[in-house]
Amino acid sequence: MQLDIKATLRQVCKLFRIPGELIEYDLLTSGNINTTYYVVCQNGEERKAYLAQKVNSYVFKEPEKVMHNIELVTEHIRRQNEARGIFGRRTRLHFHHTAEGKNFLVLNDGEFWRLSNFVEDSVSFDTAEDAKVLQMSGKAFGQFARQLADFDATKLYETIPHFHDTRRRLETFFAHVEEDTCGRCEEVRAEIEQISQAREFACRLNEMVDSGELPLRVTHNDTKTNNVLFDKDTLEPLVVIDLDTVMPGLAAHDFGDTIRFAANTAAEDEADVSKVSLNLELYRAFAEGYIGAAGDLLTPAELDSMALGAATITLELASRFLDDYITGDKYFKTLYPGHNLVRTRCQLALFADMMAKMEQMQGIVREIVAR
Repeated sequence: MQLDIKATLRQVCKLFRIPGELIEYDLLTSGNINTTYYVVCQNGEERKAYLAQKVNSYVFKEPEKVMHNIELVTEHIRRQNEARGIFGRRTRLHFHHTAEGKNFLVLNDGEFWRLSNFVEDSVSFDTAEDAKVLQMSGKAFGQFARQLADFDATKLYETIPHFHDTRRRLETFFAHVEEDTCGRCEEVRAEIEQISQAREFACRLNEMVDSGELPLRVTHNDTKTNNVLFDKDTLEPLVVIDLDTVMPGLAAHDFGDTIRFAANTAAEDEADVSKVSLNLELYRAFAEGYIGAAGDLLTPAELDSMALGAATITLELASRFLDDYITGDKYFKTLYPGHNLVRTRCQLALFADMMAKMEQMQGIVREIVAR
């Protein structure tokens, strides 16, 4: 297998017209969806690193559309940066192209690959116990929103239809509960009931979109802290990565997903739910960074929806983890039997704590806005 993947990576580098020979590679284990390799090629005296990635075509049914979106967004950000006098590839993503001018390739076995620059002297954080990291993450995603504020969202494909349509997600979830194809629902009745009781609350953002209270923007839709690369010395954010789910969406979703992931006092798959709670200090740090960078881009209604977004997306992900569990663990990578159920219980515990702290969360946003 090792020989097979090395040969595949050599072929990928060659087809993306990378000069030199592959001399080093390593599988990166972060990320639940795609398979990513760090590769190093040597051309004469020059050694250069890249990221080669096999896209999960089960999740992304039409990966060509994903790469269409990425091409448009990365070029828009490049132009934005250059207009502000910011040059260099440490501050943007660049995907290499084949001789046919495509930023992806499909190998004979049907695998879908892409290859991007590796940002040197950068770091990312799977967890963010340091408030400064959260504040800088907020700054990164706030800047991302501002960079794309004048981008025509109609040019983007919806690569995963209804990705953060919580109403639709819950409809699908409860339909799968009725079907119970794997016979797993009986053991998770308590979790199903908890989601059912919160269903009306979870659809409030949908209602606000329907009524025109919240605008759709170009959003990242996967705003984990490990999707920001920071300068390893200053911790200034360099570039937002993992653009597979860039689509029209809500600012509250982007804000809320980071809070769900990074302001949790425990890991996303912590089995001991007594360790799970919302860290309000980290919540405040991210809010300061995000709102400070986005500035007057956000409407009053959007600002009011930030805390709601955090709780909503936490419950939404709980339903998605549980949906995957009861339908056979096909979507998210799992490390052991029941992994998705552990993730579900962790998210439900976090949601419950967020609901208990909702007034404090809303108050923090109001304080930041009032400054």
